Amino acid sequence: MDYQTHKPLINANLYIADLRLWAITDSEGKYRFDKLPSGNFTVEVSFMGYKSYVELTKIGGNIFKDFYLHRSVVEIENVTITGVSSATQIKQSPLQVSVISRHELEQSSGSNLLDALSKTAGFSAVTTGQAIAKPFIRGLGYNRVVSVNDGIRQEGQQWGDEHGLEVDEYSAQKIELLRGPASLMFGSDAIGGVLNILTNVPIPNNLIRANLSGTFNTNNNLSGTYANVAGNINGINWNLYGSLKEAGDYKNKYDGRVLNSRYNEMNYGGYFGINKRWGFSHLIFSAYNQKLGMIEGSEMKRVNSF
Repeated sequence: MDYQTHKPLINANLYIADLRLWAITDSEGKYRFDKLPSGNFTVEVSFMGYKSYVELTKIGGNIFKDFYLHRSVVEIENVTITGVSSATQIKQSPLQVSVISRHELEQSSGSNLLDALSKTAGFSAVTTGQAIAKPFIRGLGYNRVVSVNDGIRQEGQQWGDEHGLEVDEYSAQKIELLRGPASLMFGSDAIGGVLNILTNVPIPNNLIRANLSGTFNTNNNLSGTYANVAGNINGINWNLYGSLKEAGDYKNKYDGRVLNSRYNEMNYGGYFGINKRWGFSHLIFSAYNQKLGMIEGSEMKRVNSF
């Protein structure tokens, strides 16, 4: 509800990160979560034009609770993170955390996932080719930074200059960037920080959604297409996605087209899950397929000489 007028807010979002549950208010401002387990859980409430609200709520049996939001022109930052043992507020976390939403990623002009994040303070991407990029946090990279995709460590980029992050950029729904040592939670490799990528966020109950999006880059004629379909029916939820990306040889002002710098990707994945009163269980799968062109040695020398 609006804090001042007490009028209902239609299509406001409520999210319980610990349970992977999401709900949307109806035309009367009402919402419903089914079969919740008992316990204390962090609930995040957000609505466009209002300041997000977070509260640690005690849940047990059938409860009714109203949330009141204050009007706000600018939302400075997201208020919860899940890159810890349980959801918490950013201001209560001992780590410096930035949360990048799906909407912010779509507004970026980067050619890959790490390019899109390079505008975030303390983060940079080191590239050795069109589609090869490695995350660096505060100047540390390789095996000093941990990359996590839906709870699974992605260690391929930690070893070798020609190995990039093996994650489909289109599938990322939310990214949490932890800057600083996080070894207690993520292991000894997390000295510089953690890149936590979340791709499968369940949609509200009794809803089915489908999305289709695309990108285009004029320099190398890069074209990308992404499609997904997701549903949540009585606690049975799923998401299936697929993406295609193809890029030609890029060009620069010295050599024109740099031959054999092209690449293509074909990725797919998703999850199948169940949310009940005892908690939730999700089976996640993904396949990342990328083919890269290699620039000839003479071409590489000319590019590097300038």
